[in-house]
Amino acid sequence: MERVDKILQHPKYIEYMQRIAADEKDRIFCRHDLQHAVDVARIAYILVLENKLIMKKDMIYATALLHDIGRWKEYEEGTEHAEASAELAADILVDCGFDAEEREFMIKAIRDHRKNGTQTTFLSSIIYKSDKMSRLCIDCKVRDQCKRFANGGKINLYY
Repeated sequence: MERVDKILQHPKYIEYMQRIAADEKDRIFCRHDLQHAVDVARIAYILVLENKLIMKKDMIYATALLHDIGRWKEYEEGTEHAEASAELAADILVDCGFDAEEREFMIKAIRDHRKNGTQTTFLSSIIYKSDKMSRLCIDCKVRDQCKRFANGGKINLYY
């Protein structure tokens, strides 16, 4: 997956991930690091296969790797991270060889990944579900303090 490797080595991707790590250094809740992005990618790929959907593996992985790269803008500027991630992903996707149609599809999924029940494409829905499934809330030491569970949220590994 040459284009995915290019994302992982892209200077902007590295910078954004470092900024997120710095902003989350004292965070007690789940982090938005490379491990999370890869977990989302792997789960998304499994869901695509299980649902017999047709999609290039590198597009799934690229979307998952980029879905949270705008977190630092949310922390530092108050910009909603899905929107920021979609904007930041655009240049990286160009530099890594994704064509206009692929980019549009992937950016839409990144932008929609937080909107429960309003995903506009199957990739949006897959990334949303994968993002939720990637978290091991059942084993979390601070689950009772997490906003996911503040209003009676439930642990669900099988969205």
